[in-house]
Amino acid sequence: MTFSLHGLAVARGIAIGRAVVIAGSRTEVRHYFIQPEQVPDELARAQRARDAVAHELQRLSDELPADAPAELAALLDVHLMLLQDEVLSHGIDQWIVERRYNAEWALVTQLEQVARQFDEMDDPYLRERKADLEQIVDRILRHMRGQACPAALQGRTSAGASDSSDTLILVAQDLSPADMLQFKRSVFAGFITSVGGKTSHTAIVARSMDIPAVVGARQAHQLIRQDDWLIVDGDAGIVLVDPSPAMLEEYRFRQRQVALERERLARLRHAPALTMDGQNIELLANIEQPTDAASAVQAGADGVGLFRSEFLFMGRDGQLPDEQEQYQAYLAAVEGMQGRPLTIRTIDIGADKPLERHGRDVILNPALGLRAIRWSLAEPSMFRVQLRAVLRAASHGPVKLMFPMMAHRHEILQTLALVEQARQELQQRGQPYGAVQLGAMIEVPAAALMVDVFLQYFDFVSLGTNDLIQYTLAIDRADEEVAHLYDPLHPAVLQLIAQVIAAAQARGKSVSVCGEMAGDPSMTRLLLGLGLRSFSMHPAQLLTIKQEVLRADTRKLAPWAQQVLVANDPEAQLHASS
Repeated sequence: MTFSLHGLAVARGIAIGRAVVIAGSRTEVRHYFIQPEQVPDELARAQRARDAVAHELQRLSDELPADAPAELAALLDVHLMLLQDEVLSHGIDQWIVERRYNAEWALVTQLEQVARQFDEMDDPYLRERKADLEQIVDRILRHMRGQACPAALQGRTSAGASDSSDTLILVAQDLSPADMLQFKRSVFAGFITSVGGKTSHTAIVARSMDIPAVVGARQAHQLIRQDDWLIVDGDAGIVLVDPSPAMLEEYRFRQRQVALERERLARLRHAPALTMDGQNIELLANIEQPTDAASAVQAGADGVGLFRSEFLFMGRDGQLPDEQEQYQAYLAAVEGMQGRPLTIRTIDIGADKPLERHGRDVILNPALGLRAIRWSLAEPSMFRVQLRAVLRAASHGPVKLMFPMMAHRHEILQTLALVEQARQELQQRGQPYGAVQLGAMIEVPAAALMVDVFLQYFDFVSLGTNDLIQYTLAIDRADEEVAHLYDPLHPAVLQLIAQVIAAAQARGKSVSVCGEMAGDPSMTRLLLGLGLRSFSMHPAQLLTIKQEVLRADTRKLAPWAQQVLVANDPEAQLHASS
């Protein structure tokens, strides 16, 4: 019987094939108490499993093919880092020694403890990193059973499987980057997971490998059976199970259309991003790791508009990266951009994040607490370490420095004073450093309303639309109860965006958008009409946005955008003239 499942569309395209359902390891964990004399053996068993997983991840990383997406290497490094985190290993040992739990029980209990910390995070991207920890735990459990590869994958990854006439689609509660590497590129056509969001690692890898994927399709791994025929609609976020012959024929036709469209888009990679009326549009990439720079260049990005530096700080059990380590990471990103500009955002993290070292009480509303620039200014010595590292890296190539979540003039003055202090410290040491343009994220309504003040002090501004929408509308888009209220086309949001763009243009300063709106092709014409000339997005979205740019005439879009701006229902006005 045909039925459909709905999730989040995270990697575009159509996939048709047979289901390969992966069962989660934690659903089969036995819980029992051990005797005191069994403690040493249980500790050793847990350690052997962790060592085996570390060896396996390292081997996978060392054997990555030259054409593998840069994201895969970075995500394997993240999993190795989480595996070696003392919070995880010490916690497991403690449950075994103090409570006499068997090793599997101790492992899942410690997972639950650490997972609560991730659940309390405000940032949706960071909150989803809990999935990486869960994937590591699943992998350890498999090794405890003597089963390194998920049961459903065994026998499927052999050379013979790739000769099968049936294309395969992976279905799981969640998938790790290491799991994905168990398959050859020619064997699987798509991914479906029951959990995850648009910034989960499954989504990142699927986008980087250009494979259709739907995540967050609840209970998919329980409702779909082995070898079911599936259609994965990565454009709509829909999974069709046991489709009719007519449905199969329709989607096979759409597959051919998608393939032709992708071939056409690929030809745009080196084409200048010029509108029909000759406006040059800057298309930039958002990256998380230094190794992501290669993907940005390969995708044809003009530069990086957002390098999220906080990922250098995460999962370190309170041991923050020193100046030299940060300098090497920023230098790698600068060199990876091959002369293109790199915009580094200073650490956007706070008391609710895993690197917090001060044992603060639980924050009831971390979104309004000590986070981003507030956290940096509260830790000036730590902040100057990052500033010095960025300034040193800037001596090797064009670097811009951007500060998140500013809302007050005194924050601007404090930040600029610390930048100058960092320069003086490097000068006193005799270490070379480069000139950097300084910019601010506009993601708090207060910053948008006082943008003229910001433009007095900064060389550029960047609209972080994800947070700007959340703060303007007072909703958490990761909260399912109110997520439907997250509206980029809300009149108040559009007014703030338009005000910032107009103010920057009036002063001759650069302004960009680096939130999800920048990579949404349905918003490109509106943003161009409002005067935006710089977009920053995930590298996989660049060509789709470039296509929209090439079809646009900003002279005609400007008056239309003003009509959308003053409309009581901007969404209806937008679609009426699409």
